[in-house]
Amino acid sequence: MKCNAKIEKISNFYGRPIYYINKPIPLIGHIAFGIIDRGTNVLQVRPSTLCFHNCIFCSVDAGPNSKFRESEYIVNEEWLAEWVNDVANVKNEDIEVLIDGVGEPISHPKILKLISLIKKIKNVKTISIETHGGSLSLQLAKKLEEAGLNRINLSIDSINSENAKKLSGTEWYDVNKILKNASEILKETNIDIVLTPVVIPEINEKDMDLIIEWAKENHAGEKSNYPSGILIQKFEIHHFGRKPEKIKVWSWGKFYSWLKILQEKHNYRLIVKPEELGFKDSAKLEKPFHVNDIVKSTIIGNGWLKNEYLATDENCIRIISIISKEDLMIGSKVKTKIIRDKDNIFLGKLY
Repeated sequence: MKCNAKIEKISNFYGRPIYYINKPIPLIGHIAFGIIDRGTNVLQVRPSTLCFHNCIFCSVDAGPNSKFRESEYIVNEEWLAEWVNDVANVKNEDIEVLIDGVGEPISHPKILKLISLIKKIKNVKTISIETHGGSLSLQLAKKLEEAGLNRINLSIDSINSENAKKLSGTEWYDVNKILKNASEILKETNIDIVLTPVVIPEINEKDMDLIIEWAKENHAGEKSNYPSGILIQKFEIHHFGRKPEKIKVWSWGKFYSWLKILQEKHNYRLIVKPEELGFKDSAKLEKPFHVNDIVKSTIIGNGWLKNEYLATDENCIRIISIISKEDLMIGSKVKTKIIRDKDNIFLGKLY
């Protein structure tokens, strides 16, 4: 099959073009959109890169103030569901679909339809979504529940109003309203909520006490039979991410020691094994290309980050990010040397 893929510009987002990803563009191969299979029974599904927050610790430089992004993407929901179905068939067992992303997944204009399409896939047993909650409401949650959503992973990084605004990089972020909505969602729907804060040394580590107590008092995670309603994440520095000034990153040893102290203080589980959350190894998609392979590719559009282009192989099997400072014409044929292939995410350079 010859590939005649192209991306369509549909709008702009704070000076960056938004491109629409649709058939026949492959939806495996890129970290920013489509599907990521890491060899477990949990599939990451990424429908949108848009985000209206400017989190000061964002690992993927999302939001209006992004320094490194060149483009944003929205994926056609029907095409994405088709790919989820194909990957689910490879798994051939019950799976969870985690709708996450390098942005805010709820920003997808047809997120409800996407969830309803995924829900129809026979071996999808759980659908969860990640959000910072800025656009979350009880009314929306009821629609999400009707579509088939089971759990919300809610990224609340502080219950202190001013600190929450600082962390989100916005003045409009209202953590009290978000938590009020979250409490109502837990009471009035069958959707579960699990809090997923990122602890940043000296900025919000003291805020974790109140977040833990909120999870306890509101029975977060119980509908999912999780041993905890809060999964605290360690802040890490990423190459294209943001780092608050004068922050010293904890070692993993220090992080777990700190978690143990909090766990004892609150008499509440904070250290949880992946298998307790339902994670297990599963059949993994085969990689059509490997590091050092030379792949005949077609440039189909601008890349996600600066000095990148989107390309497909000649048979539309995978999407490939090509790093190049050269001006490459859309539609041009190039030879690409694969320099990264982990988890079927492909990065290449001109050969």
